[in-house]
Amino acid sequence: PFNIPSGSMIPTLLVGDYLFVSKYSYGYSRYSFPFGIAPFDGRIFETPPERGDVAVFRQPQNESVAFIKRIVGLPGDQIQVVDGSLFVNGVAVTRDPKGFVTASDGYNVIKFAVYQETMSNGKSYFIQERSDDDLLDNTNVFHVPEGHYFMMGDNRDNSRDSRTTSVGFVPGENLIGRAERLFFSHNNSA
Repeated sequence: PFNIPSGSMIPTLLVGDYLFVSKYSYGYSRYSFPFGIAPFDGRIFETPPERGDVAVFRQPQNESVAFIKRIVGLPGDQIQVVDGSLFVNGVAVTRDPKGFVTASDGYNVIKFAVYQETMSNGKSYFIQERSDDDLLDNTNVFHVPEGHYFMMGDNRDNSRDSRTTSVGFVPGENLIGRAERLFFSHNNSA
């Protein structure tokens, strides 16, 4: 089981949600074992992730911290965000508007636009945006190196992810597993 500590995956996952993570989905690395004590490097029994998977991984800059994000870029891909829209290999990911939601930070009510993104492989999910002109809504082109993945949160304007230097590209070895099933949901942010 894995607990969601932040709001970076809203609306898909809420703060305080618990879910099961399948460690065997991508094969095993030392991070699949408690305290990273496995006596090998790389991955064994590897099955590559797909675009659109939600995965738990060890942060490359601080491997004691586990993050959960959506895989949007595979090795060799070119990723860019333009005016809030995600582009994979120069093609915009389909983004259909689905309405608005509001949230409170304790002082202000914030309005978010909700979109349904659909990847070229057919995987579909919801994201939310405060605006299409925030700090990470216009990026340079990222060239995903071999053996690495590009991760983004579904709460696009409130996510430390591969668009930032604090996360960057995630080595395949850092993947812990694929998020499989939500078994308890509790929204602490209300």
